[in-house]
Amino acid sequence: MGPSLVVALLVVATTAVVSTATGPTLVVTAEDGERIVVTPVDEDTEVVVEYTHSVEQTLVRDVYVPEDGQLVMTRMEFSSFGAGLPAQADVTVRDGRFVYRPPRSEHETLRVETGTVADHDLVVGDERYDIATLADGGSIELTVRERWRTFT
Repeated sequence: MGPSLVVALLVVATTAVVSTATGPTLVVTAEDGERIVVTPVDEDTEVVVEYTHSVEQTLVRDVYVPEDGQLVMTRMEFSSFGAGLPAQADVTVRDGRFVYRPPRSEHETLRVETGTVADHDLVVGDERYDIATLADGGSIELTVRERWRTFT
């Protein structure tokens, strides 16, 4: 093996790129394909879609957790019964609000139609995002993707 080949192999070896998974990431995409929120999550992170009920004008919170690349709904919290809310379901009361724990529902992609009346917010852990404004009142999609870190 000549000196040129050894140098070439050393250069290739030192510039190799290695990618490794570092954990799940919540990706929120607007209708036009723009990523409007990208944030790390783990299985303990609550992903909450908050909105004002259009008829009752009260806060509704749909709570999800990331699990195996999906969003799993764990509960819905609301202050009064109204159209589209689980009127016949078993609910508990916590801090003056109704809490409904639905049958397990998993979402690879969660689509949300935002709007100015409902004024949708997304709460991820301690961070709050005004998704109605970020999406300009349009629809969004929430997905959980694997996060990668590249080493050179």
